[in-house]
Amino acid sequence: MKPRDLAELLLLGALWGGSFLFMRMGAVEFGPIALVFVRVAGAAALLLPILAMQGQWPALRRHWRPIALLGVFNSALPFLCFAVAAYALSAGLMGVFNATAPIWTALIAWWWLGDRPAPLRAIGLAIGLAGAVGLAWSRASVKEGLAGVTPALGIAACVAATVLYGLSANYSRRRLAGVPPMATAAGSQLSAALVLALPALWAWPAQPPSGAAWAGATALALLCTGLAYILYFRLIAHTGATNAMTVTFLIPAFAMAWGWMVLAERPGWDMLAGTAVILLGTALTIGLLKWPTKASTSGAVSGSG
Repeated sequence: MKPRDLAELLLLGALWGGSFLFMRMGAVEFGPIALVFVRVAGAAALLLPILAMQGQWPALRRHWRPIALLGVFNSALPFLCFAVAAYALSAGLMGVFNATAPIWTALIAWWWLGDRPAPLRAIGLAIGLAGAVGLAWSRASVKEGLAGVTPALGIAACVAATVLYGLSANYSRRRLAGVPPMATAAGSQLSAALVLALPALWAWPAQPPSGAAWAGATALALLCTGLAYILYFRLIAHTGATNAMTVTFLIPAFAMAWGWMVLAERPGWDMLAGTAVILLGTALTIGLLKWPTKASTSGAVSGSG
């Protein structure tokens, strides 16, 4: 990567890691439905003018049905799941469970598309799932927290969100291959906003949210969703999908850092250990770690001489 690409990758990790902090800040005062509506509506308001400037409206009109469905399953529902989890889980813990999304993507591709993983990737799936199960087991308390949400329910909501991400990734692969990324990003946020508009009106908080809650919701919409999509697709264009996916490994670190600095959430040793196991499994699953080949081994030997 060029220095500019690396800087954008770090910024993207900081933004997506920060999304869990802003959900923690806004979920209580807004409620999950209203908060997610503000998030997707604000992101759509940022992305749609860019879509128009790039001349990609025809692509959105042509593919509006699959894009609309993607908006429900890749934005509205998983964002709601994480907003519910924010009642009971730390920002860092939500970020760690979010890192299992590539594992679910690979499992669903195996089950749905018959995309059988190579042996090393299958080992990665097993390792990543073991790390997620172990971390969930250590943190799944049934003690009720805010709005009656227990840590166990919060963890289940995080897992549901990442499974939805996995389904959406494979659906996009089948139905939206070749569609301009900005059309998919802007259209999916618009779709999510339209789906949530009436529920958000019904669930809008009787007590007006504070300025701090509005600041968090605005940052969630414009920075962690709108700007983050722009950065992500720029990285794919400049460095390739595999390099862009390395942001998966930055999100838990930034989520824990933001939660620690702003909300004084200290990660325990079980959380750090679970994170390491999950990220190892994810690295194997997406192919970032591979067995050394015969050619690479001989090259390393000759180079050392």
